[in-house]
Amino acid sequence: MMKDFNFQIEKELANGLGRAGVIQTPHGDIETPAFIVVGTKATVKSLAPEQISDLGAQAVLANTYHLYLEPGDELVAKAGGLQNFMNWSGPTFTDSGGFQVFSLGAAFLPAGRHGGEGGLTKFAVGKDSPTSDMGKMGENSLGSHWGGNHNTKLAWIDDDGVTFRSHIDGSEHRLTPEKSIQIQHNLGADIIFAFDECTAPSADYDYQKKALERTHKWAERSLAEHERLSAKSNLDTEVGLQGSPKSDFKSTLRLARQNFSEKNLGGQALFGIVQGGRHQDLRQSSAKFLASLGLPTGGFDGFGIGGSFDKDDMGTAVRWVCENLPPDKPRHLLGIGAVEDIFTGVENGADTFDCVAPTREARNGSLYTTTGRININNATYKIDFTPIEEGCGCYVCSPRLDGGVKFTRAYLAHLFRSKEMLAATLASIHNLYFFVNLVKAIRQSILDENFAEFKQEFLTRYKN
Repeated sequence: MMKDFNFQIEKELANGLGRAGVIQTPHGDIETPAFIVVGTKATVKSLAPEQISDLGAQAVLANTYHLYLEPGDELVAKAGGLQNFMNWSGPTFTDSGGFQVFSLGAAFLPAGRHGGEGGLTKFAVGKDSPTSDMGKMGENSLGSHWGGNHNTKLAWIDDDGVTFRSHIDGSEHRLTPEKSIQIQHNLGADIIFAFDECTAPSADYDYQKKALERTHKWAERSLAEHERLSAKSNLDTEVGLQGSPKSDFKSTLRLARQNFSEKNLGGQALFGIVQGGRHQDLRQSSAKFLASLGLPTGGFDGFGIGGSFDKDDMGTAVRWVCENLPPDKPRHLLGIGAVEDIFTGVENGADTFDCVAPTREARNGSLYTTTGRININNATYKIDFTPIEEGCGCYVCSPRLDGGVKFTRAYLAHLFRSKEMLAATLASIHNLYFFVNLVKAIRQSILDENFAEFKQEFLTRYKN
């Protein structure tokens, strides 16, 4: 574990999985459980950094795929890294870019990891490149499983990595575990993720198993490249890390550690991503494998839990994973943002969460309250002069100095009907405040030893 990164547990639930703790990073502490705000392109849409901080957010997650394509990771590095580039002083995360390659490059429908169920419709598995035969799809392509358009494939996977076409201009790119880690080192986030294959949620067992084997090999390569870059060594020329996949990455790891010195250790923590679909044996084996990588001298600093879940099986799947991960390392549940799912995730061992839903839904006029969501576009709110929610402490709902309502539902309804930019800003502030402070309240309930009571009370009110 790198020297500027640490995780301490403050209190555990009776089940031994859920906990409150603190993640220490070079840019500040993250009190967990915590909701990590998504700033995909080094910005939280419509919000300034000060507004993000003022609503209580502790950290921001940016996207490797998007920043690689535009403006480019090397430009961000020249700017001094992600924090300097976006003027955010707190901790940052970047995901590996794998999900976006499979979702944007491959038309994942409708939202997959970041917002719901879906399927890969323009994605193929094989040896050819996307340009070799754009009019045909192989028998083992996921497009055939999902009824996609077989005449346009935007991503192609092999054991070395993924070749894909940019969703911006159609240009062809290659993403491997090494390339993903190199991009993330340029971006300079405090917490970065290993490159993984995000499978379609309904892919059959045989494909999930094959994809998991590939994800595990990519995890080894991601860890080796991270240690090489962190140590500022020249292992890429010594052992040929870049290019074609190598047969013995354990040797690579050993060589990396020979060049590894604590004084040269970089300030980034690397999380491995557990996959395995909805299959207990695959999830458990993935957790055990990633937990064992690099031991006893190194290994991942934490773990991400990836993939798509049904609401009915998410808690079970998260528990399968967390029961097999070391308790002294943090766990991030990728792309989970439904209120009920956050409670379930915390209860079963997840420490941090990210999701685009709060801001995406805000921009469409869907606003969260403790009694459920409201659609501010409904006609009834045109003459409603109350705040979004009485008692909410966000900038939008808090009263003016004279005691009056600062921004009424009627005003917000007007902004949305008029398509004013301020609508997205105010709605996003409110929704993010709701999620950030809900998870803070969950954390406090763990510390106060009344999590079960708080969960029941909150969800009863929210659902009704």
